[in-house]
Amino acid sequence: MITHARTGAAKFLGYEITVQHGDQRLTRGRRAVNGIVRLRVPKSVIKAASAPYLQHGNPERRTELMNFDDHTIISTYGAQYRGIVQYYLLAGDVHRLNRLRWVMQTSLLKTLAAKHRSTVSKTARRYRDKIPTPHGPRTCIQVSIDRGNGRKPLVARFGGIPLKRQRMAVLIDRPPGPGQIRRKELITRLLAGRRELCGNVNQPRSTTSTSSPTSASRDRPAPTG
Repeated sequence: MITHARTGAAKFLGYEITVQHGDQRLTRGRRAVNGIVRLRVPKSVIKAASAPYLQHGNPERRTELMNFDDHTIISTYGAQYRGIVQYYLLAGDVHRLNRLRWVMQTSLLKTLAAKHRSTVSKTARRYRDKIPTPHGPRTCIQVSIDRGNGRKPLVARFGGIPLKRQRMAVLIDRPPGPGQIRRKELITRLLAGRRELCGNVNQPRSTTSTSSPTSASRDRPAPTG
């Protein structure tokens, strides 16, 4: 696309490319802004990424995820949000993705609240946590699964990424992998073969059977002569 970078934005690899111009912004008596190339997050990207989580303009739950466990739900939201944010960390206005974060987080909390038949505020208090980052602590939605035996817990997290430009960010644009059909939570629990209350493992039924005396005598051929 050929365009004048000062009056319009060229689009390349999902970014908007512009050239800054500001005669009033001086650094040590010089116009330090003029002619500097700037990367921006397109508004269309934010709109398209938010669309699956909106209904009539408001964040809405995703009913297709309600049959999964909490770890899977939060992990799914977190992976989708993290992929978009990490791709646009080179943009000077990456903070504009805060709109996407709010939409997805509200949709996530509504999905979890509907699954547990609770309210959004109670769900937020239950899963909200703070994690340290190079730019200070950040709030996120997080759940952990303790695996025991000294192993690290499985952590699913949404958010907690500082929306700050990273000049040295490395973009890794992986092609999407093949879709994986996952069983519903109830089916997974049934196939585990373990009683959840007592922890005993279900034993398969024996396939051998004993014949009763009456059936044995009934099957015996009658004497002749």
